[in-house]
Amino acid sequence: MGAAIIYCRVSTEKAQQESSLRRQLTELLQLAEKKQLKVVEQIRETASGYEVDREGMLAVLDLFQEGKADTLLIQDDTRLGRGNAKIALLHQLRKLNVTVLSIRDQGELFLSEADEMVLEIVAIVEEYQRKLQNSKIKRGMKTAIKNGYRPEQNLKRTHAGGRQKKEAPIEEIIRLRKLELTFHDIAATLRGLGYDISKATVHRRYQDYVREQQQ
Repeated sequence: MGAAIIYCRVSTEKAQQESSLRRQLTELLQLAEKKQLKVVEQIRETASGYEVDREGMLAVLDLFQEGKADTLLIQDDTRLGRGNAKIALLHQLRKLNVTVLSIRDQGELFLSEADEMVLEIVAIVEEYQRKLQNSKIKRGMKTAIKNGYRPEQNLKRTHAGGRQKKEAPIEEIIRLRKLELTFHDIAATLRGLGYDISKATVHRRYQDYVREQQQ
């Protein structure tokens, strides 16, 4: 038996909307029984469908990321969201391999041709962004090594022999800066070495270091 999460949403706190939430829940429980799904969580919330950062929906995504369920039950695609928020959430659910079932379709959610096209475009753009980011990391690493940077000599290692994926030490930022790398290439190089750091963070830490030296 598969595991499912029920998500119900209304957009206002009017009294009649409470009955809508109850009706959604009742119908979704019936759909779960029909599809022989075990409901592990029931989430109801009052929030605009145009908002992405809804507490209830964020909880839904957390549960799927934790592997607590593999199916989402909703009344229809508008309960999931509206406009760009709906597309963003559908994209995230697809990345998590979540099956979405709706009362309207009495089974797997059916999307319009336009929505499917937008989701396909979003997926393609994200893939190219990933490839572009990987290319930037490789370029930054090559430039650093060409200029004399030797990560195997500079980076501390854990007892298991792997790199420490922690905040990049200022020593490494200074060392790479002295090799005349840009802040962009420094960030890309350090990300390639396992550090989660942005160009802005590299620049800020370096400027903090410079100010300290001037005092």
